[in-house]
Amino acid sequence: MTIANIGNLLTAKLKAVTALVEKLTADLTSVNLSSKERDSALEELKVFGRDPRYADPIFTKEGIETLTKHAFDSTSKTTSQNALRVICNAMLLKPEVRKILVDLGCESKACQKLRSDNWDDEFLLSRIIFLTTYGTNVDLPNLIEQHQLAESITQNLARHAARSSSSSTKEKADAMEGMALIETLKLVFNVTRFASSHLDSFSPAIAHIVTLLVSLDIPERGPPLEGSFSPLINALMNLKLDTESAKASIFPSDEPTIHIDRLIHLLDPCMKSYKDTELEQLVTPLICVISSLHEHAPEDAKTHLRSKLLPTEEDRKTVLGKGDTLPSRLLRNWTNPMAPEFRKAISHLYFDMSDKDAGKFIDNVGYGFASGFLFQNNIPIPEGSSSSASGEASTGKMRDVNPITGQFRDAEKVPDLPEMTDEEKEREAERLFVLFERLKKNGLISVENPVAQAMREGRFEELPDDYEEDSDDNEGKCKEKEKDKVNVEEKKKGEEKKAHLEELVEDLD
Repeated sequence: MTIANIGNLLTAKLKAVTALVEKLTADLTSVNLSSKERDSALEELKVFGRDPRYADPIFTKEGIETLTKHAFDSTSKTTSQNALRVICNAMLLKPEVRKILVDLGCESKACQKLRSDNWDDEFLLSRIIFLTTYGTNVDLPNLIEQHQLAESITQNLARHAARSSSSSTKEKADAMEGMALIETLKLVFNVTRFASSHLDSFSPAIAHIVTLLVSLDIPERGPPLEGSFSPLINALMNLKLDTESAKASIFPSDEPTIHIDRLIHLLDPCMKSYKDTELEQLVTPLICVISSLHEHAPEDAKTHLRSKLLPTEEDRKTVLGKGDTLPSRLLRNWTNPMAPEFRKAISHLYFDMSDKDAGKFIDNVGYGFASGFLFQNNIPIPEGSSSSASGEASTGKMRDVNPITGQFRDAEKVPDLPEMTDEEKEREAERLFVLFERLKKNGLISVENPVAQAMREGRFEELPDDYEEDSDDNEGKCKEKEKDKVNVEEKKKGEEKKAHLEELVEDLD
């Protein structure tokens, strides 16, 4: 196809779009189109509008005003939904259309129409209101107070929850029903985020969200947060979970841990399926919601949650974070450089599960994991925390635990290495001396060189040239030197060794 032919096609598209918009505009003042013709024109406009190039009349204020009148004033449901689809596409492709819609005052009409008991309407209208929360001056508090936005959303969620809980309707759910639920949940997240002063209006929705969380089926194959689960979790993030009504819904008296178990059941496959950036984007909200539930949970539910996430006896048979359990996989991501918000959420969750007590925190996860968090948050390390911990907080037994690694000391494997000879020890001491001097010169540390300190205190022993490690005579000589380490000959050799080390330091310069 030649460039000329392409240009002719694009020009033809622009003429067709212009003619369709003019036809639909004229139909508003003098009805001259049948319902079928009107719906056909809107369908054509939707197809043309998928690519904004050479479809400019759709995205003008006049074009959008024409579409909104067909969408919100038409008595035909089909015509209304066809016009809403064109508007949705236009708002998605051209951000400036969102401002035009708000300037026309159509967001209030969308709220009123949202009460419709129809999946297509719920999907389209929720998306339109959702898109107005970006790049416009939409007055969300006004929509909540004067146009019952929160009540309409709660009503739609109640309908979804009732159907998902019913075994007869569960099997008949169609694709549009699921899409409508996702759009409604996305709208909940944005409205509660940008209108945080009106969170109480959405409290009744919590019961329906947690019902959906439990009743919907987790995908057996594919990503576990696929479908509605990720939006469900996101919708809970901004809501007030500390009210009595919220606690009654989340921790029912007959099954207080049902929703905690559901979130853990989601978290486990998430830690196996997602990596790095996916953990950051998808699983961080899940950790945040679990943290929020833990904060407001009754004591028995808190204990249950801690039993699922804190390291167990099995985890402590190796260095913490080395196993394949859920706590181990969480701890391995504690320092994941590709998921900074995720690792931050994990560390805060474990600190909360330690009653925000630094000592318990170190007992639970080991000083190796805890030290960075405590330092970054200016939390002092309690005295005695560097000594062995009992592991009682998470295991219920008094077994000696390595405070650094969190592993049971009786399960530690000592490497089977041959003991260093005295000559090897001397070379190692010399190497450490040089390293310490280099660090001091770079300003990285301000402590005394331990090798120099040993020399000054007379704990640095110079071996004679004829020394043999396994000789009985040498054993006797060593005993004699232990009795008298400050003889003249040893002092002389010590001075020589000191001069040698000083030469090494000079070489660093």
